[in-house]
Amino acid sequence: MQLDQIIAFDRIAREGTFSRAAHTLGLGQPAVSARILALEDAIGGSLFVRGRTLRLTALGESFLPYARRALDVLREGAEASRLAQVGERGSVRIGVLGSLAGGLVGPALAEFVRSRPRVECHVRSGDHEFLLQLLLDGIVDVAVTVWPCASAVELTPIFHFREPVVLVAHPRHPLARSKQVTRDEVARLARPLIRLRWWQSHDPRISRLAEQSETSVEVAMETARRLVASGVGAGFFARTYIAEDLARGTLTEVRVRGLTLVRDSALVRRTHSGPISPALASFIELLRRRTLQPVTVTKSKPARKRSA
Repeated sequence: MQLDQIIAFDRIAREGTFSRAAHTLGLGQPAVSARILALEDAIGGSLFVRGRTLRLTALGESFLPYARRALDVLREGAEASRLAQVGERGSVRIGVLGSLAGGLVGPALAEFVRSRPRVECHVRSGDHEFLLQLLLDGIVDVAVTVWPCASAVELTPIFHFREPVVLVAHPRHPLARSKQVTRDEVARLARPLIRLRWWQSHDPRISRLAEQSETSVEVAMETARRLVASGVGAGFFARTYIAEDLARGTLTEVRVRGLTLVRDSALVRRTHSGPISPALASFIELLRRRTLQPVTVTKSKPARKRSA
């Protein structure tokens, strides 16, 4: 049973004669007749009652809805393939560090979904080691990880992203009263200094500050953000993670004299993985453009009080 035979059968059923069906298909009537004979041989019976008027046999009537369903599915598949070639269909499977899931990937994904609603999107977040395992298992095609990466997994970076890691405290915290503080003041006033692992291992300068403060604690990122927002302690945060808090004024960036910290990450893929689909390539370009936008913080202005 071949596709051209099913198409000929459907066309004859629509047109009512072999000759009109042959004309619409751009074929000679003998070619159309030969296709129907071959189809009838494959099915095991006559599909049409041939005479002064052409009509379907009981076998033809029972087979017609299935033939048309098969043609509809093939047309849908061809359309889906066409859309996939231009990035309008397909899937995007990405892993991302938890600290970049909201501030970096979230806005890019929102823009992508608005423009390509028929693309299936799967985003998994976690720590660096978890993302490497997702890549290794083929659960995600690309991942935003800490970079450089010392791993047995062969990874190829697609692009890099650098962001500052800044000291953050509650606006009424003692550290927030000065425009700039020293490292000694950080160690003395943080109470406690919250340690967060933005890299594969702690930066030695933060480790020394933690030892000097004698009151450091190490907690999960979201827990740390909640602690600092409630006025407990201070900590170094990747700017993207707390950009919205800084903009709202619920957290304050504190500059530390002589201390500049950055966190490097990269969008990576397995070195020997297959080609990147058009849909994924489109998302990667959106994400790349997002990383080129500076992480700016614009504090919202308090509302003016109306006079009585």
